Amino acid sequence: MSELLGYAGFAALTGNSPTARTEWAAVVAAWGEPHRRYHDLHHLAAVLGLVGQLSAAADDPAAVALAAWYHDVVYDPRRDDNEQVSAERARAGLRGLLPDARLDEVVRLVLLTAGHDPAPGDANGAVLCDADLAVLAGPPESYAAYASAVRAEFGHLSDEVFTAGRIAVLEHLLALPALYRLPAVAADWEPRARANLTAELGLLRSRAS
Repeated sequence: MSELLGYAGFAALTGNSPTARTEWAAVVAAWGEPHRRYHDLHHLAAVLGLVGQLSAAADDPAAVALAAWYHDVVYDPRRDDNEQVSAERARAGLRGLLPDARLDEVVRLVLLTAGHDPAPGDANGAVLCDADLAVLAGPPESYAAYASAVRAEFGHLSDEVFTAGRIAVLEHLLALPALYRLPAVAADWEPRARANLTAELGLLRSRAS
């Protein structure tokens, strides 16, 4: 994990400068905040690793990698605009380190993770969203650990309120025409993810009834 999160990887995308090093340290510190249980450094490393593996499918692999660094750089489970604020944080932190066009693309990609529904032909969006949602296609025990970590992040909510919100999230994901857009992973990941989501949804609905 340390290699993926190290300064060298960040500097390869932004250039090596005192500004870049300061920004990298701030980003890593944000992802390491103690209230995070799922949206933490382990999740960041997992997404960065998958983005690297899938980068051949992207039109701008550097923009996708930077969007991965920032896609949940701001994460407060008590608010519903984390992607918007993360995008603004990316624009502020990367200003002057990237060409304007790439910076705009990074911001667009971070915003896209709010709904995980890239348009047809959006290769950059497909790589980032597929990597971010890969956890849904894990083995049942890994998925259960993910779901438990998400519940821990929302520990301030009662079971009733959390269950209603989580059901809405699961229903949204299952209603997407496709969870994954890249042919290299979709055939394998899609059925596993839908099985995991459907199982969790059934469990939550039984608790809510």
